[in-house]
Amino acid sequence: MAKDITLLWVAGSPPCWRVMIALEEKNLQGYNQKLLSFEKGEHKSKEVMDINPRGQVPAFKYKDYILNESYAACFFLECQHKAQGNDLTPQCPKELAQMYQRMFEGLNISQKGIDVIAYNWRVPEGERHESAQKRNKEALTEELKLWEGYLQQGPYLAGKTFSLADVVVFPSVAILYRFGLCEKRYPNLAKYYNCLKERPSIKASWPPKWDEDIKGGPPRDLLKDI
Repeated sequence: MAKDITLLWVAGSPPCWRVMIALEEKNLQGYNQKLLSFEKGEHKSKEVMDINPRGQVPAFKYKDYILNESYAACFFLECQHKAQGNDLTPQCPKELAQMYQRMFEGLNISQKGIDVIAYNWRVPEGERHESAQKRNKEALTEELKLWEGYLQQGPYLAGKTFSLADVVVFPSVAILYRFGLCEKRYPNLAKYYNCLKERPSIKASWPPKWDEDIKGGPPRDLLKDI
């Protein structure tokens, strides 16, 4: 079955990492995959554009089905392989409701993190404003306070059970620590991060060169004061 799956991905991309974690959780190792380089513009290659005409990653294909949105791919893999690997949807209605809530709420922490981390990449030098970056950092700080509170309730985002919520949100949390988020300032979030990074599916899909500086990229201590 894994041979029917193709994933074109970029290391360190949270959307790509979500799909890779889901594949590991559902015991779908051995799929066709190709690591691409943003720096070389490979995400705009014909190979990618044939699957994802937006020229973005992941470019994900399951048999003849194309699911380039990472949330869609994760939902599909869980539904298609419900009885295989780990069950990623809680049986408890309360936890199930919380899973859905945290999954889609997770888009906020993802976007606000990227707004800070990628500001200098996305905004031309002549259009950058210190006040804009200050607002971005303040918005991320407020967002992190929410998640710090949520994680008082249990080891995982839906409570006692590792779920799709963790699959899709963890990469967005991990990238914050990659760029220097202070563990002492957000102890519940740090505990969550340090616990999940030891999970087999996350260790198996951990991005290569994660601890190396990105050439021309943000400094590794960018978020130390957040």
